[in-house]
Amino acid sequence: MLLGLSSKLLLLTVLFVTLAEVAIFVPSLANFRLSWLSDRVAAARTAALVLEAAPEDAVPPELGRQILDSIGAQVVVVKREDARRLLAVSDMPPSIDQHVDMRDVPFWRAVIDAFETLFSQHNRVLRVVAEAPRDGDFLEIVLDERPLKKAMVKFATTIFVVSLVISAGAGLLIYVSLNALFVRPMRRLTDWMSAFREAPEDASRIIVPSGRTDEVGTAEEALAELQRGLSQTLLQKTHLAALGLAVSKINHDLRNLLASVQLISDRLMVVEDPTVQRVVPKLMAALDRAITYCEQTLSYGRAQEPLPERRETDVDALIDEVRDTLGLTADGPIRWIASLERPLTMDADPDQMFRVLLNLTRNAKQALEARAPNNPDRDQIRVIARRRGTVVEIQVSDTGPGIPAGQREQLFSAFRGSARRGGTGLGLPIADELVRAHGGDIRLVEGTIGATFLMSIPDRPAELRQARALRARA
Repeated sequence: MLLGLSSKLLLLTVLFVTLAEVAIFVPSLANFRLSWLSDRVAAARTAALVLEAAPEDAVPPELGRQILDSIGAQVVVVKREDARRLLAVSDMPPSIDQHVDMRDVPFWRAVIDAFETLFSQHNRVLRVVAEAPRDGDFLEIVLDERPLKKAMVKFATTIFVVSLVISAGAGLLIYVSLNALFVRPMRRLTDWMSAFREAPEDASRIIVPSGRTDEVGTAEEALAELQRGLSQTLLQKTHLAALGLAVSKINHDLRNLLASVQLISDRLMVVEDPTVQRVVPKLMAALDRAITYCEQTLSYGRAQEPLPERRETDVDALIDEVRDTLGLTADGPIRWIASLERPLTMDADPDQMFRVLLNLTRNAKQALEARAPNNPDRDQIRVIARRRGTVVEIQVSDTGPGIPAGQREQLFSAFRGSARRGGTGLGLPIADELVRAHGGDIRLVEGTIGATFLMSIPDRPAELRQARALRARA
């Protein structure tokens, strides 16, 4: 079974605290051994003063034995110049197992000696050398290691128990603190995300921020905002999917009805009545617009636009075709101005680029027609095309009223970006989708008269164009 974050946190906390205690325990044990020996040396110095103060052989054997017992030593020797004063339990000197010079003990040596004493299997005899009192050469004592080992075992046991309690207590406190500060909030975030994943359209599953002011609170606020936006988007997508399904079901009958009405309207063109002749063009334009709306709605409702069939496209001919489709003439009420480098070609799908330009210029034309009667000196559509390195830029602008500020953020959103009353709001989203399929970009240029859109179409890398040409020849 895999450990959870809380269990891992507890184990790591106990481990690191224990390692810290061990790092403290080792030098403490070595220092305890040196301190214990230093205490025996200090007592031996006192005995050495007694030896030096008493006349030769004036110390009774019983008194000498008591002094040595109080020190815990078998032999005490003081050397001063050529004289040695000896205080011993017996005349036979003991066999020495280890020498310890208290005058110079490196730290690493003290640690090794401490563990040797702690884990030794037999009672060793230590010879300890230290500074002698009253400017003597040295002080030497010989003692058994058993009392030292017994004291060290007791000290180590005490330190181990205390370290274990401190480690457990510190680990528990750190665990409780980190669990409350981090683990529980993360588990709460995870639970909310899991609940939201099961039903993202359900607004009740959006996380409720706890009100914390730290990074966790910031994460909760960001998650709540993300979930709200995603929930609204999914709800809107659901409505749009339902709308697309409904439109697809009625499209066939609707187009048949519109086609029938269009045929009947064509017959009205031969009627010579002035009123009829004045109304019929408007009726025909309205029918054409209704049919266009249906086609655009169904076109946008398809799962995906086909991939661009890119080839070298004459931009001048493409712009002229768009102008002819819009029915704009040189002497019309709306002036068409085209300015481009000649010759200018772009690496693009000509049919898709035609749809993009037609959507942009049709929007411009309809915006200008909304303030009829039109004046060519005032109402103009300008198309500027140029190449910048490997990118072709086409700018479409008009001198109309422009796009309201409140609608610019949703300009490329389906069904929401129309600035005209009765518009479908699909022209710009379709144009944006086709331009992005070419790896390009389309945007609204701020700070211009009317509405200005700038479209950028980059060329494909040379090797891709060559591969495409070879496939076409094959």
